[in-house]
Amino acid sequence: MRFRHPDGTAVHLAYCTNVHPAETLEGITAQLDTYAEPVRLATGEPLVGLGLWLPVDAAAALAADPAAVTRLRGELTARGLETVTLNGFPYRGFHAPVVKRAVYYPDWSEPARLDYTLNLARILAGLLPDDAERGSVSTLPLAWRTAWSRTRTAAAARNLDALAAGLARIEADTGRTVRVAVEPEPGCVAETTEQAVAVLSGVDHDRIGLCLDACHLAVAHEDPGTAVGRLLAAGLQVVKLQASSALEAPDPRDPRVREALAAFAEPRFLHQTREAGPDGTGLHGSDDLGPALAGALPGKAPWRIHYHVPLHEEPAPPLSSTRPVLRETLRTLFGGDHAVTDHVEVETYTWSVLPEAARPVGDAGLARGIAAELAWTARELTALGLTALAPVPTVPAAQKEPGS
Repeated sequence: MRFRHPDGTAVHLAYCTNVHPAETLEGITAQLDTYAEPVRLATGEPLVGLGLWLPVDAAAALAADPAAVTRLRGELTARGLETVTLNGFPYRGFHAPVVKRAVYYPDWSEPARLDYTLNLARILAGLLPDDAERGSVSTLPLAWRTAWSRTRTAAAARNLDALAAGLARIEADTGRTVRVAVEPEPGCVAETTEQAVAVLSGVDHDRIGLCLDACHLAVAHEDPGTAVGRLLAAGLQVVKLQASSALEAPDPRDPRVREALAAFAEPRFLHQTREAGPDGTGLHGSDDLGPALAGALPGKAPWRIHYHVPLHEEPAPPLSSTRPVLRETLRTLFGGDHAVTDHVEVETYTWSVLPEAARPVGDAGLARGIAAELAWTARELTALGLTALAPVPTVPAAQKEPGS
């Protein structure tokens, strides 16, 4: 799905395929028929964007085989799909029974993270539609905070320098620009935009910027306008927006609220929980929802939980979502004279672990739910003055392959 901002910027809207459990190239291709094309048909759109998640082994295989990248692009095109962004945060095993902190490894102090990210960038250069201005790859905010050290900080700085140099080589080889977007997340080295500005102060800002996740922004109790202003003042580009809403508990002392929250305390993903302090500024934090319910937080103010809930509908009362923060983020990025970013990715990866009554029924139910999220986001963008576009993607007969 594409939109035109009044300033002329083409804005791409996609959904992230990390919601689907596939670790192999064959499984990823099968997703196009099982989920992606049904999502497009449910939206009624001629073209839908995919924010592909390619686990490390599939990415290595594709990066080593430019012809396979060309074939994948053809498979996308044949189904009315396109890719301008990849999610490079999870490395592998994102649908294992227990993921939790494993999603943060390897971190940016390790060469494996650099190699994986450059593989993704080279693949994306081959997948980009001819008329797309550039591509984006989102990545983790350096690391989970607890094992970080000065030694790891120095190693991460070297790897980020090598990343920028590698992205420059990919652009020279392919003629396509791919930027990498560091995604602040609660509990990580860069939890907030203020911390992101600090840790990215020395990087190449033309090639490395920010992925702004509206759920994470809300959990950190950041004001979208202030956050974006801080990034732009520091010279950091908002490379990508992940359109997402967090779960919110208005009164965590209420037994009905606690009972409802208990249904969201599941074993696969980490659900960092934050509560504002008595002055409304400082935050109390718990690294997961279970410990928060067990007493790790005071419970005197509303809780915001890192749990991506569907965008188009609110959780059942007495719970709510941070959808107002998402709306304000969209207004901040697109409601002004200029579009602040051009890539928007719906990222509700938690459909399969929602409380049972809220889960979609079967593959078709999931496709309808994702389509509803895309439709909601499209309405919000058009309400801000963007115009929907419907280009027809094509693959040229003699496409230049990555590295050729």
